[in-house]
Amino acid sequence: MTRTMSSALLTDHYELTMLQAALRSGAAHRRAVFEVFARHLPGGRRYGVVAGTGRVLDELENFRFGDEELTYLRTNGVVDEPTLDFLADYRFSGNIYGYREGDLYFPASPIMVVEGTFAEAVLLETVTLSVLNHDCAIASAASRMVNAAGRRPIIEMGSRRTHERAAVAAARAAYLAGFSSTSNLMAGLMYDIPTAGTAAHAFTLLHDTERQAFEAQIASLGPETTLLVDTYDVAQAVRTAVDLAGPKLRAVRIDSGDLAAAAQEVREQLDALGAFNTRILVTSDLDEYAIAALAAAPVDGYGVGTSLVTGSGAPTAALVYKLVARETVTGKLEPVAKRSVGKPSRGGLKRAYRLLDESGNFETELVTTSGLVPAGGVPLLHELVRDGQAVGREPLSEARARHAEAITHLPQDARHLGRGYAAIPTEFA
Repeated sequence: MTRTMSSALLTDHYELTMLQAALRSGAAHRRAVFEVFARHLPGGRRYGVVAGTGRVLDELENFRFGDEELTYLRTNGVVDEPTLDFLADYRFSGNIYGYREGDLYFPASPIMVVEGTFAEAVLLETVTLSVLNHDCAIASAASRMVNAAGRRPIIEMGSRRTHERAAVAAARAAYLAGFSSTSNLMAGLMYDIPTAGTAAHAFTLLHDTERQAFEAQIASLGPETTLLVDTYDVAQAVRTAVDLAGPKLRAVRIDSGDLAAAAQEVREQLDALGAFNTRILVTSDLDEYAIAALAAAPVDGYGVGTSLVTGSGAPTAALVYKLVARETVTGKLEPVAKRSVGKPSRGGLKRAYRLLDESGNFETELVTTSGLVPAGGVPLLHELVRDGQAVGREPLSEARARHAEAITHLPQDARHLGRGYAAIPTEFA
C-alpha cells in the first residue's frame, strides 16, 4: 500500500524549536493570528496574482507527524519528548481566510490569514510560504505573458527547466493565469489541464532525412500535427512539410533565429504554397518582452519554458508570514508588529475590501483593522478552513475564469511591462 506523503517536515528547524520553547513557557496555546502579505511587488510590477491556495489546503490535510517523522526528530535531537508528544497529536483546528485564487493582490494585501493557537499556526509558516511564494510568482509572470500575447495562445513547456514537482505546480499556476495548455502530463493528470506536444529536434535527427522524419510523424499523428522546421534549413523544411501534409498541415514550429523575420518569411512561403490555414508556433527562450515584440509578426501561438518556471526574473513573490495579533492574559486579541528597519509590519486582525470606481474598475485596496465595512466595497477574504476542515476548495477552472475577469478591471497602464508602481493604492483604516 502506498503511504500518503506527510508534509509535516516541509518546514524549517526553527519552527519546531520555537514550538518547544513556547510549550515550556506556556505561551504555545495562546490564540494567535498570522498573516501572509507582500511588502512590495517584485521587479516594479503593477500587480500580483494569487495562486497556490488549493495546494496549501492539500498540504494542510497531510500535515501530520507519523512514526517516521517523529523517529527522525527524536533520533536527531531536534526537539524534546514533550514536544514530540504534542506533535504526535498535531491537528490544525483553527480557521484560515484568504483571497481567492486568480484574484489580484497588491503591496500589504493580507492574502491569507491564519487563526489558531500559536503552536498550531506557527508550524504552517514554511510550507504555506513555500507554496504561495512559488505559485504566485509563476502566475504573476504568466499573467504578464498572456497580456502580451493578446488573443494568441501560449503553451507552458518549462518542465525540464525546474524541479520535477515545481514543474507541475508551475503548469497549474500558468494555466490559472491564462496559458492554454501544458506539456507536463502529470499536471494534466492532477489538474485536468489540456496537454500538448509533438516532436523535438532529436526526432528529426534520428531519421536519415528530414523528409523521412516528417513522413513518420504525419503517418503517426496525421496531417493536423505540428512540424518543427528549423533543424536544418527552414525554407526547405516548410516546402517538405506542405508537400507531405498538404494544406491540412496544422502548424509549423520555429525554435531559433530571428523569430519575427523567420515568421514573416514562413508565412509568405506557406501562403504561396496554398497552406493558408497552417499556423506558426514560435518557441526559444521567450518571455513577456519577447512576446510583446512579436505582436506585429504573423505568429499564431507561443511556447514558453524557462522564463515562465523561473518567474521571468522574479522567482519568488516576496511574501512573508507574520504574527499580527496574539491573546493577552485577559483573553483579548491585541495587535503586535515588527518595528525592524526596512521590514515593518502592521499589527491587528485585518479585513480587506476592493473599492471600485464608477465604471466598475479597481480603484483602491482597503485594509481595515477597525471592523469598518466600506459601502460598496468588495470583500476579498473568504473562508478557506473552518475549525481545521477545508471548506474553500474550488475547481481550477473557477480560479482561471476569476483571473480573466479580474484583469479586465485593472487600470489600463497596469498592463504595461515597464517598471512602475502598484496599479492601485493600498489604504488602511
